[in-house]
Amino acid sequence: MDGITEEDSWTSDGGRSVGFFDRERTIAGPRFNRWLVPTAALAIHLCIGMAYGFSVFWLPMSNEIANPPASCADIGLMQALTTTTCNWTVAQVTYVFGIFIAMLGVSAAIWGAWLEHAGPRKAGCIAALCWGGGMIVGGIGVMVHQLWLVYLGAGVLGGVGQGLGYITPVSTLIKWFPDRRGMATGFAIMGYGGGAMVGAPLAVLLMGYFSANGGTGVAMTLIVMGIIYMVVMASGALGFRVPPNGWRPQGWQPPEDHGANAMITKGHVHLNRAWKTRQFWLIWGVLFLNVTAGIAVISMASPMLQDVFGGSLVGLDDASATLSEAQKAAVVAAAAGLVGLISLFNSVGRLFWASLSDRIGRKNTYHCFFVIGIALYCLLPTWGHLNMAGVFVISICIILSMYGGGFATVPAYLADIFGTQMVGAIHGRLLTAWTAAGLIGPLIIAALREAQLDAGVAPSLVYDRTLYIMAGLLLLGLICNALVRPVKASDQMTEEEVAHERSLQHEHRVTADANTAARGKFGIMGVLCWLGVGIPFLIGLYIALEKAAALF
Repeated sequence: MDGITEEDSWTSDGGRSVGFFDRERTIAGPRFNRWLVPTAALAIHLCIGMAYGFSVFWLPMSNEIANPPASCADIGLMQALTTTTCNWTVAQVTYVFGIFIAMLGVSAAIWGAWLEHAGPRKAGCIAALCWGGGMIVGGIGVMVHQLWLVYLGAGVLGGVGQGLGYITPVSTLIKWFPDRRGMATGFAIMGYGGGAMVGAPLAVLLMGYFSANGGTGVAMTLIVMGIIYMVVMASGALGFRVPPNGWRPQGWQPPEDHGANAMITKGHVHLNRAWKTRQFWLIWGVLFLNVTAGIAVISMASPMLQDVFGGSLVGLDDASATLSEAQKAAVVAAAAGLVGLISLFNSVGRLFWASLSDRIGRKNTYHCFFVIGIALYCLLPTWGHLNMAGVFVISICIILSMYGGGFATVPAYLADIFGTQMVGAIHGRLLTAWTAAGLIGPLIIAALREAQLDAGVAPSLVYDRTLYIMAGLLLLGLICNALVRPVKASDQMTEEEVAHERSLQHEHRVTADANTAARGKFGIMGVLCWLGVGIPFLIGLYIALEKAAALF
């Protein structure tokens, strides 16, 4: 893949040596084709998207010790951190998910500005080392049965890799596709939604292989997957190229300010100003509320389907009828099918809604999320009362497509409002909304459920009130989105400030190449790169559809 390849030892800025991982080395040359960039982004996001599939490890990790002593029955978290003789509880190992989601937002916020200057090659390779290395350290932690090491590796180190890997492609993709911002980011972030479809079956396969001679196989599975992810992510990072300053697709001109494009700014807002604006916090609220409501459905979908429809999922007229063991297994299989569909719609919805936003505008797309979401959340209890399982499942799938679509559309929304110069860093700060929703959302949902059960509400009706409350959160999100306006001219960087920011990226040497860069053909390299990311995704898609078939 062609980049700037003058003398390998060329220097700039008064003799400053330019290393292999520096951003200047990734400036695209004339033979490069921009459609190779999404494949590099997908290679990274399909790996870190395994975050959604980590639940396959929880139960095996809680059974690592074959015959624990009776004294382990009431072991607390502090004891669990260092014990070598007692099993961890499922609740204790699931903290890994909370840790790396928290670290995702924190690391993206802290290092987002550095990433803009360092470039996607360096940031992507560091993300590969952190996410893959974190899984390896976590596997070693399982092997020596030290929970603190699992938290440190898969949780903290892996979470840093999550954050850097998530935002690495954003700024680059938006600059390569000014004509299709939503579609470009949708491709990459679709990979995050689909990572579990690829990674979870792989993890199950590896655990089955490594447990053949005893044990659970979790430790070696984490180590092997960590190595695989490190290699794949590093390959994606090395494949990144960035456009020279001023580059445009051949024949494309920026649209005039009308219709859906009225929100698109012609200037750029610096990170230090962007996060202080009303627009930033309104969009932060939009993402937080959309994610919180989506997490409610993700966390409740499987048990809700079983509690509400019960025997009707296996053809019984009475949903509350006592089930045989075979019927119970069929109900569980149907619920697992719903989880497979959720993964599918969470992934595909990211590309669909983000691409649609290129046509109708980002603000209008979020209006769709909230208006349609409010209607569906309010209708879900009715579908349950009427025993309309099929319509219920379709509604859940649409909701999850918009949950994923919200993640995929927000980078383009930020680029429209704040410009493209520092959009990666601004997106990093905004991801703290995901961290907050990931930590606070499940607590709110669990507290609501427990309060209603304690008040004597029937289990099948507990979900009704929770869903109505989630609809209320979406109404707040709709209000936040309606209040978003273009930034003031006074908030935008001056030409001198933009020039200074670009000098930190060392783009001034290659600006003259803007008219000739990236005019190459798609070619065999393009076919191979798309097959490289497409085949694993399609395999995961097939497995998800196979599981979903149990619903029908």
